[in-house]
Amino acid sequence: MRKHLYYIYITTNPRKKSLYIGVTNNLARRLKEHYDNRGNPSTWAGQYYCYNLIYHESFEYINDAITREKQLKKWSRKKKEWLIMQFNPKWNFLNGEFKEE
Repeated sequence: MRKHLYYIYITTNPRKKSLYIGVTNNLARRLKEHYDNRGNPSTWAGQYYCYNLIYHESFEYINDAITREKQLKKWSRKKKEWLIMQFNPKWNFLNGEFKEE
């Protein structure tokens, strides 16, 4: 049986001013979609140029990923920054770890 992976992720814009939290089953594809939509005012992530990956977690079950996404979206900016710092202290852009095949 094939094991599924689901991701929650946080992206930011080039100046690291905006944070976008999402969930997906294909992080490489989703990052490309965010990149392709940069500057697009019809999507929040596009409007604010949030295409740089700075944080992610993986889950076996979609319900767990959705629950975590909802939890993080309720957090304050300060708490989200603390989480990112634990995982990625320099806020390096991690897109290169996930390339479309």
